[in-house]
Amino acid sequence: MKLYLSSYKLGNKKEELKKWIKEHNNKICLIPNSRDIYPESERKSLGIQADVQELTDLGFNVTVISLKDYFDKKEQLIERLQEFNAFYVIGGNTFALRQAMYLSGFDEYLKTIKDNKNYLYAGYSAGICVLAKDLHGLDVCDNPTINPYGIDTIWKGLGYFDYIFLPHYKSDHKETKLIDDSVEYCNNNNIKYKTLRDGDVIIGDTSKEIER
Repeated sequence: MKLYLSSYKLGNKKEELKKWIKEHNNKICLIPNSRDIYPESERKSLGIQADVQELTDLGFNVTVISLKDYFDKKEQLIERLQEFNAFYVIGGNTFALRQAMYLSGFDEYLKTIKDNKNYLYAGYSAGICVLAKDLHGLDVCDNPTINPYGIDTIWKGLGYFDYIFLPHYKSDHKETKLIDDSVEYCNNNNIKYKTLRDGDVIIGDTSKEIER
């Protein structure tokens, strides 16, 4: 599975996504569940639509699928996702996103396509943070106790990296100070991490180890 891992929004390697469209197709599924910690509002809706528009401007045909609609309906989710070979997982709260992936079975589905190079996992902020083996260290910048689905915090990530991503590092972003605090915490607690500045994008493949 190809990885397009951005600190914020689509970042500075959009040509890679245009190349993907040319070599595959332009259908992409946007996963918004990291935003489920926020109440339904026009601001939340407009924020998600801004992510949709950025993909649309690039040439994608975007479908938004909320994993909440498939909690305890894993077979139905798999059937729905078979329409797509590209996924875009947006930023918000990493812990809420992890729970939604677990409750819907999206995490298990990703395992089934992990070794298939004809699939794309793209995302930013929480959408890439969730890929770590362990989510400790991210609790400094993301509140792990806000559990919108009423289950315990899940500390085990998807397991693709043995370090955590810390996006928005030294950037013009409201969470930059929290990321500085996360870096200090990780250094003091021997937690491996990789910082990304807004604009940074890592291109990778889940069948290969990505250099730190």
